[in-house]
Amino acid sequence: MATDSTRTGEPDVLDRPIDWERAERSPEFRELVRARRRFVVPATIFFLAWYLGFILLAGYAEDFMAESVYEGLTVGYCLALTQFVMVFVLGIWYLRRSEKTFDPLAHRAAQRALTTSGTPDSERGERFTTGTGDDVAATTPEREA
Repeated sequence: MATDSTRTGEPDVLDRPIDWERAERSPEFRELVRARRRFVVPATIFFLAWYLGFILLAGYAEDFMAESVYEGLTVGYCLALTQFVMVFVLGIWYLRRSEKTFDPLAHRAAQRALTTSGTPDSERGERFTTGTGDDVAATTPEREA
């Protein structure tokens, strides 16, 4: 989200170009990538193992999956419903981790990128925005008439 330069006295974030290659090499950005990878890779492996385990049980343990838990509710149905629970739990867990860890790291990386950026490329005329995690860095080409 861009700041209003008339209220803060600082230049508007939209007017500050970002050297994306330099930002990618920054320690703050690398720390963000490592932190996200440490969460996403194990969570993905766990979810896929859980899902594939369910598929294997459904295919090879038909008697077990057909056992009744309560008046027509079978083990298979219960395990199938846990897939939805798993997606919900992992989603909430990611949101909390993002709020406490990833967003502050992203903010620090964005601030570093803004403070270490070079001069604007007047030929391309691109303007860049950055935020605190709610919006994604984007480019908006300017066209002169």
